Amino acid sequence: MNGNIAKLKFNPNNFEIIEQGEYVVCAVSGKNIPLSQLMYWNVELQEAYFSAKEAQQRYEELNKK
Repeated sequence: MNGNIAKLKFNPNNFEIIEQGEYVVCAVSGKNIPLSQLMYWNVELQEAYFSAKEAQQRYEELNKK
């Protein structure tokens, strides 16, 4: 993906753009996520996820017993 990576602050129901850009990178898969398609993130870890699959994978990693 061409363009610049954005720097965001993830809040419970939205995100704030700290530095303008076109996309962020998924913390699990490394895939680029256009800001217009960003729907999954973790507020505590301040991480973005490409899809529900990656969000679930991170959840499971963090909650192993």
